[in-house]
Amino acid sequence: MENLNKYIEHTLLKQDAVESDFIKLFEEAKQHNFLGVCINPCYVKSAKEYLKETDVKIVTVIGFPLGANTTETKIFETINAVRDGADEIDMVINVTKVKEQETEYIVDEIRGIKAACQGHNLKVILETDLLSEDEIKYACECAIKGGADFVKTSTGFVKNGVGAKEQDVKLMYETVKPAGLKVKASGGIRDKQAAITMIQAGASRLGTSSGVKIIE
Repeated sequence: MENLNKYIEHTLLKQDAVESDFIKLFEEAKQHNFLGVCINPCYVKSAKEYLKETDVKIVTVIGFPLGANTTETKIFETINAVRDGADEIDMVINVTKVKEQETEYIVDEIRGIKAACQGHNLKVILETDLLSEDEIKYACECAIKGGADFVKTSTGFVKNGVGAKEQDVKLMYETVKPAGLKVKASGGIRDKQAAITMIQAGASRLGTSSGVKIIE
């Protein structure tokens, strides 16, 4: 598959990552011309400075990894991230609210965060490892109603979780495609074949820390 690098958001979200790890991430993103880097909010400014001469997108995460922050906190995080230079926002949905089908809460939260994105893409992380197929479909429908641009499979932080699964990506794609949303597969994508499988299932973005390995 050609241009596989342009599907990849080169990701580093580990709690114990140090400055040299981020510099390595940024250098690899430049070297391989990845679509973007995905990092925690406090590193957005550094990424913006380091990648200013490139077209590598700076993606950051909101309400990460549990999604259980208050809506007001998530909106504040988003405003800060955009101000610091984030190009795209990946927010974690409140999984409890999904399981309880509190549609108004979920949709209002997504809508509020999308407004705070100021025109930048918003991806809604569903955490598919914790959801049934019906719940995945329901969460996708909430993302559509809230005005999101993408739905995303996983944070990669669920204990014993699988992350992105082909059948989940297909279900997400089929649910959101008619509304014009796209799918980001993330979590457990560690080799080229896994990446291609996710793209063939409907993903137009891949979140992975194995980007270099995948394209080499």
